[in-house]
Amino acid sequence: MTTSLRPRRRAPWLGPCLLFGLSALQAQAAGTVPPLVPLPAHYQADPGAGFVLGDAARAGGSDDAGRRAAARFVDLLRQNGGPAVAVADSTGAAQIRFRLDPSATRPAEGYRLKVSDTGIDISAGDDVGLFYGAVTAAQLLTGDTPGQAAAATIDDAPRFPWRGFMLDSARHFQSMEEIKKLLDAMAQHKLNTFHWHLTDDQGWRMEIKRYPELTAVGSCRVPLGDAGRDPASGEPRRYCGYYTQEQIRDVIAYAADRHIQVIPEIDVPGHATAAIAAYPELGVTDQPLVIDNQWGVFQNLFNTEESTFQFLENVLEEVIQMFPARYVHVGGDEAVKDQWIASARVQQRMRELGAKDEMEMQSHIIKRLETFLERHDRRLIGWDEILEGGLPPEATVMSWRGTEGGLKAASEGHDVVMTPVTHMYMDYLQTDSPDEPPGRPTTITLQKAYEFEPVPDELAADKRAHILGLQANMFNEHTRNDRNLEHNLFPRLAAVAETGWSPRAQRDFAGFLQRLPRQLQRYQAMGIAYARTPFQVDLRDKGEHRTGQVRVDLVNPLGYPVHYTLDGSAVDAGSPRYVQPLQLEVPVRIQAAAFFQGRPLAAPRTFTLDAGSLLARDDTQLGLCPGDPKLLLRLEDDGPADGERAIFNVNIFSPCWLWSDVDLTGIGGIAVRAGRIPYNFQLANDEPSRTFAPARTAHGELEVLADCKGTPLVSLPLPASPDADGFVLLEAPIPASAARADLCIRFTGDTRPDLWTLDWVKLTPRD
Repeated sequence: MTTSLRPRRRAPWLGPCLLFGLSALQAQAAGTVPPLVPLPAHYQADPGAGFVLGDAARAGGSDDAGRRAAARFVDLLRQNGGPAVAVADSTGAAQIRFRLDPSATRPAEGYRLKVSDTGIDISAGDDVGLFYGAVTAAQLLTGDTPGQAAAATIDDAPRFPWRGFMLDSARHFQSMEEIKKLLDAMAQHKLNTFHWHLTDDQGWRMEIKRYPELTAVGSCRVPLGDAGRDPASGEPRRYCGYYTQEQIRDVIAYAADRHIQVIPEIDVPGHATAAIAAYPELGVTDQPLVIDNQWGVFQNLFNTEESTFQFLENVLEEVIQMFPARYVHVGGDEAVKDQWIASARVQQRMRELGAKDEMEMQSHIIKRLETFLERHDRRLIGWDEILEGGLPPEATVMSWRGTEGGLKAASEGHDVVMTPVTHMYMDYLQTDSPDEPPGRPTTITLQKAYEFEPVPDELAADKRAHILGLQANMFNEHTRNDRNLEHNLFPRLAAVAETGWSPRAQRDFAGFLQRLPRQLQRYQAMGIAYARTPFQVDLRDKGEHRTGQVRVDLVNPLGYPVHYTLDGSAVDAGSPRYVQPLQLEVPVRIQAAAFFQGRPLAAPRTFTLDAGSLLARDDTQLGLCPGDPKLLLRLEDDGPADGERAIFNVNIFSPCWLWSDVDLTGIGGIAVRAGRIPYNFQLANDEPSRTFAPARTAHGELEVLADCKGTPLVSLPLPASPDADGFVLLEAPIPASAARADLCIRFTGDTRPDLWTLDWVKLTPRD
């Protein structure tokens, strides 16, 4: 579509930083933990006046490690929105003091921090502990009362050694500036592993000097639809990007300065389209491949020739030269074996290699690469599919299809990182708000992410040490820009960080919500476009168009108190508090906001309900039709080529929308605004689940069914293409029928490579 269906739905932005909560000294008197994220392992309030950061405050260290930590503290404090502090020439002149204590018996990455009236003292057994002490000190001084810290002693160390975040740069490419911004945010959350997803079907993003076509060809694609055409010339418009080896080393050094290891991922044997497009001899078939902007699971696999194994080892050799981390990720997921099954040559190779089936063939490749990596003092890690067909003893498993694979692997003695799609996938939406950006509308709320427990209760006690930790994954099929990326990550990454760092028994979601508002202000200081949707108010309404009566629910996803007004006045903490559904008459104008300690957590929202709104719904207000196979996605329009785009909720397995319990009394007609977007999904073995209501005319129909069955109330032929603006308005009378019905609104026929989608639907009364 060449234009957006409607103005872009935007999440409201907070204005200038707001101050929340008690003073640091009041917090000490109340015995509460200050707003630290993640929660320290041990916090003890001490007697005394606490520390106030003066204008002449300095940070310093008693040795080289202490001075390095002091300099990092100065940067961390500035990033968090705190005042400028200089580094002292000596510890004696400093009020924030860092000391390396090799004799300390603290756990790895641990530190001790003590606040008194003379300053803040941090000691640790190594540089890493001092750094995390600096993170905590910077948070203390940007707490409820900036520049003030209550007297306390903190003894702290992480629960897990692997506290990870995976970024997909293959589907959508991020600038060096954005990568470093995310590394800064990881450091502020005490996350220590950056898993960099650099190759996939849609792009190869890492320079390999021995194979220049990997980036010359494999780093570019032409998106489908308007995004893939130059709006001025109509010529193809390529989407390109890769990181040079120099840039990769720069990222690694930047991360190392923040005590973050960088783990590269090179996918084998699936997710290989970009590599095969660059070097066709790597593929199984002779079919030429084009890298396009399709998502999903592709069937393209690397072949099983010795020359291909050598190619992979040559690539890994350059990867090892760039990445000093012990681990190298080799993928192993979603490798659909259809091409191998159909290939006589692959079947012959399987016999030559003694692989009795395709899973053993994949296992052979994994074992081959594991042996190569072991020779180079590296360890192989892969997604949990590498368990199938047998696994080398030194391999580590990243369990994504739930926790079952991790439980099995740990029980067999393999190290495991837990990263289940049910809790740790940040491309899943975090609220039901219409302001959520594109993604997978399966919802992983902040609470669900926070409450994930990486160590299964059923895992034997002597195997629990094999759970190295957890990881949040950000796959970027639907995340086109940095703003949406940061929206998806924050604040959920704070929840993941607390799970990875804090003792299980001390984690408490209610307490986390009390500490979170101050963390939002640190995000603001860092320029992070965190999600406002969990902190805003959404409205759910159900009304009767004949009476003008409407029931209104005001919802904050996190349960913060909601206040509202009905008279057009500005809402504040003194406005009525929402406690139960409101029974109102239209027209009415509602302003509402969620509050914490008297301050709004997000900009107030205004909702106007009138007679027309009771007869209209857009796609975000509609459900899924019963009985249909479901793969609901929140999709972005394909145009304009640049700038904001409209967003749609679409069940790509069956394009049908449900408007429940509609009063049809006195209704004479219906209007549907519809448009088309590219159907850009490879479903592999899920393709048979895709259903199409049969079409009776050349291009299919718009159908409206009462209670989703029987003869349609409305059946309108669809045009061959939408209007010049990319959309079409379809209008039809509705015959007299039952007084109430569930309306199913669907498009019939297989219209691929395009997909009809609904923008909004309106009912019109009889004259």
